[in-house]
Amino acid sequence: MKIQIICIGKLKEKYWTDASAEYLKRLSRYCDIQITELKEAKLPDRASSAQEEMVKDEEGKNILKHIKDESYVITLEIKGKTLSSEAMSQKMRDLSLEGRSHVTFIIGGSLGLSSHVSDRADFKLSFSAMTFPHQMMRVILLEQIYRSFKIIKGETYHK
Repeated sequence: MKIQIICIGKLKEKYWTDASAEYLKRLSRYCDIQITELKEAKLPDRASSAQEEMVKDEEGKNILKHIKDESYVITLEIKGKTLSSEAMSQKMRDLSLEGRSHVTFIIGGSLGLSSHVSDRADFKLSFSAMTFPHQMMRVILLEQIYRSFKIIKGETYHK
């Protein structure tokens, strides 16, 4: 399975880059995984809601350009469906059994996702009703993808 994570912004702190690198190394045993980091659009200070929508649209257009046509797209959205780790692993297993060989996860920018990106989603996933920093969310997503593969393979890790 090929997994792509498209995200707005780069990891800045060393502890996030180290954590991300560790999970990417672990995941390399189970899948071909790649992270596509896209530039954050400039948001003026005290931006109006119209300016915020323009930023989301600009970031959204950039995200959409990086999604492969055949990819199954999972967006991370607060209003998405929450899954347990077991249900997430079942989702990944089902996608594989359905012949979905390319899965793209999308983490939006600080303002969230444009409606165009959300509309492109095949599945909208929520990790919580809370908001998390995007850098942290990337590491959490990587860990849950790793956990999913460990559950699928019946290997010890998940408790």
